[in-house]
Amino acid sequence: MSSRRFVSLDPDGMTGGWLYVVVEAQTGVLYQHQYGGTACRQGQVEGFLVPIAGADALDALRQLFEKDLSGAGTWNYSWPDEERIRLRQIIGGISYWACDGHSEELHALRLDESRIREADEAWIPVITPDGPGVLVWFNSD
Repeated sequence: MSSRRFVSLDPDGMTGGWLYVVVEAQTGVLYQHQYGGTACRQGQVEGFLVPIAGADALDALRQLFEKDLSGAGTWNYSWPDEERIRLRQIIGGISYWACDGHSEELHALRLDESRIREADEAWIPVITPDGPGVLVWFNSD
């Protein structure tokens, strides 16, 4: 019997308005997620799930990917400077609460530019205070 567990995020596409970070860690839990707009890519990342509050950032991400970039996915995209700066600013405006078990501290997420070619609608590599992760939200397709 496998000790790995798989969790599908929004498997039926019926929930909306959520924003999570999966912080990459060896947990035995793999989160599966459809991303990339109408490209309908499937991704998996092992780690732990952190809910994120960020309605304004979610609106900005949806505007960027669904409208400005036409919702067809951007995997392996060569990000022009203007769009990369915009994405960096949106991600930097998202708050992440880090907790060491005793106190909590607010931090801004950072775009993981070393993995920018993986960035796509509903799948953005980020850096958190707890390590690398992937910012995910409900896919628009």
